[in-house]
Amino acid sequence: NMMKVKDVMLPLGKFPILKPNNLLKEALVEMVKSRLGLVCILDQNKKLIGIFTDGDIRRMLLKNQKPFSAFFVDDIIVHANKKPTVCRDSDYLKDSLKLMEVKGIWDLPVIDDKGNLIGLFHLHQAISKLL
Repeated sequence: NMMKVKDVMLPLGKFPILKPNNLLKEALVEMVKSRLGLVCILDQNKKLIGIFTDGDIRRMLLKNQKPFSAFFVDDIIVHANKKPTVCRDSDYLKDSLKLMEVKGIWDLPVIDDKGNLIGLFHLHQAISKLL
């Protein structure tokens, strides 16, 4: 199968994007609203600088002793994964799926040559498109 990431990726506007100084509470609201379990974080130049997922929430709660409500007012970038695994829209679907499997992740932000975010390869969305 020669399908590429661009054939199944979600375009900008179909998944939540926040600024680094948005509050963690805002991120949670967006994650619930979109039902995707993640937000992408962009700087003012539209460069991807982080991703925050459901898994990050779980790790954060286990690692830290402070009450959950205290996290609400943190900047999202503090708890984000600042080196997310990414892919390109020209990558073959099978290669990106393999990457997801190896890394144990559901989502790959799709970037262009300049590091700008152009989409999101979300496994569940891709599956529903393929079926």
